[in-house]
Amino acid sequence: MSGIGTKFSAINAPGYMVTSSSELSYSVGDLPPDEVIFGSSKAMEDIRRSVEQAASADIPWLLQGETGTGKEVLARFLHRCSRWGHGGFVKVNCPAIPGALIESELFGYERGAFTGAFETKPGKVEIAHGGTLFLDEIAELDLGLQAKLLQLLQDGHFCRIGAQRERQVETRVVCATNKPLRLGIKSGTFRQDLFYRISVISMELPSLQERRGDIPMLTAYFLRKYSEKYKRNAPPLSNVMLKRFQSYRWPGNIRELQNLIKRYVILGSEQAISNNLQEGENDRDCLCSDIPADEVIELKKVTQKATKHLERMIMLRVLDAHGWHRRSSARALSISYGALLYKMREAGLPVKKRKEGRSDVAALDAGNIELQDAERWDSPPFKRN
Repeated sequence: MSGIGTKFSAINAPGYMVTSSSELSYSVGDLPPDEVIFGSSKAMEDIRRSVEQAASADIPWLLQGETGTGKEVLARFLHRCSRWGHGGFVKVNCPAIPGALIESELFGYERGAFTGAFETKPGKVEIAHGGTLFLDEIAELDLGLQAKLLQLLQDGHFCRIGAQRERQVETRVVCATNKPLRLGIKSGTFRQDLFYRISVISMELPSLQERRGDIPMLTAYFLRKYSEKYKRNAPPLSNVMLKRFQSYRWPGNIRELQNLIKRYVILGSEQAISNNLQEGENDRDCLCSDIPADEVIELKKVTQKATKHLERMIMLRVLDAHGWHRRSSARALSISYGALLYKMREAGLPVKKRKEGRSDVAALDAGNIELQDAERWDSPPFKRN
């Protein structure tokens, strides 16, 4: 980032809340081994070469790719390899923060700036001084904030909410998205000037389908990692299961593989993950098998059928995750209790509660719910021998 090189003079200003860098970033040793991150595919080898050549350059990076392809892992690797590696790695998940709060979350605010601002609070930009600011799902950022981010990238200046003077930081910005930003530019939801500013170097991470040769290595990594984490002695997967892994589509990419292996380690049964794979294969068949390739189709009819099938799947998983407590499930789905009952009847699901005592493990073993992975696949891994 040209312009972001001036020392942050306000870091010791009155009211500045110091945050420990250990609360913001993982240590270098928490990343997976390099061979696990990059594998052996040509696409990832090309990315590795580019990273080695330009990781230390003081420029923004844009990481693109489907959900679960490892964009955050690569961002952390970039952080480790750069001169910013001694500082914090500060992540901002743009869509996870309500629109009314994201400006104060990013840029901070002064005491009395608005109702409830009882003390000065620095934002993530300020906390990332001397380190890396990782903006995940940048496509979801509001247009007004895009303009402020553009100024930050141009000269390192920003202003807390309610402040009378600007501040200046020195930080590396890495952005990630699973959406094509050029389409956002055409639709008017993403600034063209910001796109060119954040994409000085742009990387497109391949899907797991494009990295099939890395599946055995990734499987072994996750198997060892979770066997150690959960203190289980999970046996190696059978050749039959590994072959299914190679032919499966992996719509959730590496994160889906990670969750699948976690489930296998906890339950110790290939049947549990077999059901999951079968469900994914059935989803594909349900959506595609009735669509003729050489005939006229009724798009509206086919789409309605696929939507109903997907809606039924989602309700099943949420109900199982909440022990078939319908009011809790309705809240989780952001619909009314009455709407959930109506949709359950429409989907042919039993409206009465299931028998009590059915544990989450039993539901998992039946292949009905996903293990919710609260951690990225770059969370503290196993210790290599």
